[in-house]
Amino acid sequence: MVFLPVIHTVWTYELEIEPVDSRTPQDALKDLPSGDSAAAQRRTRTIGYLLLTATSVGWGLNWPVTKHLLTELPPLSVRGISGIVGAALLALLALVFRQSLKVPRAQWPRLVLLSGLNVTAWMALMGLALVYLPASEAAVMAYSMPVWASVLAWPFLGERISALRVVAMAMAIAGLVALMGGGGIAASYAKLPGILLALAGAFLFAVGTVFGKRWPLTLPPLTSAVWQILIGCLPVAALGLLIEQPHFEALSSLGWTLFAYSIVIQFCVAYACWFAALQRLPASVAAIGTLLVPVIGVLASAVALGEPLGAAKIAALAFTIVGVMLASRS
Repeated sequence: MVFLPVIHTVWTYELEIEPVDSRTPQDALKDLPSGDSAAAQRRTRTIGYLLLTATSVGWGLNWPVTKHLLTELPPLSVRGISGIVGAALLALLALVFRQSLKVPRAQWPRLVLLSGLNVTAWMALMGLALVYLPASEAAVMAYSMPVWASVLAWPFLGERISALRVVAMAMAIAGLVALMGGGGIAASYAKLPGILLALAGAFLFAVGTVFGKRWPLTLPPLTSAVWQILIGCLPVAALGLLIEQPHFEALSSLGWTLFAYSIVIQFCVAYACWFAALQRLPASVAAIGTLLVPVIGVLASAVALGEPLGAAKIAALAFTIVGVMLASRS
């Protein structure tokens, strides 16, 4: 399973090295001799791709998990509460490995801002978008995020968009639209609020991704994940408890199992891997890699939920994967 070697890499690399050197991997490479620096850059990028793969698998498998969970629990409550519990487990893990959770005072404003962009806005706005949109159409809007991130990365990070990357992104998104919607998105006045909410969520997540690279937190990825998930999920959970009526006492045994998955994999593993990958890869490359999430979600839904997977969907999957690979290498 893809999580096992990646989790081992994260825990051993991050927990042993980061406490004595709070610089990002890219900053640390600048002090190495040229030969060592090239090898270290390849290693850093490889680790980044492994972390990004774990993120995509964790979030992708969460699609059928969430689809079932929402038949038993309301969206804001399940997302907010599972995130808070996940952050608590990550904090416990950090303490077990004697990694400090202390945040320098000057970092708090930036931490709160990034938490709001990366976690609160994404989860809340996408949850509300599902009130107006079918899940497939909301997903197409949501995974416009790499486009926004690539565009923003040019002026803020100096990551130029090559012609090959533009073509590759177009391939990936075209495959994604075919995969999720078939005939595209049927816009209407009734769906307009959902479309705007989903686009806003995608755009703000892209802003958080780029801002996190432009003005990074000087925290180890595990510590950053703990605080961003906790701070980001608190308002989502509070809003859910205020306007929804979650009944955890009525949750089935399968529901509890899937709720545990959402806590451990979606938040503890996938988010921690995402923040660690973002330290090692260009923002545009990391964002483009998330286009694999709905691909994995469709495959997982076909296996777990028996949803149809015909030749057209398989072709769209291949188109999306090739586009992601080309965009990541360009």
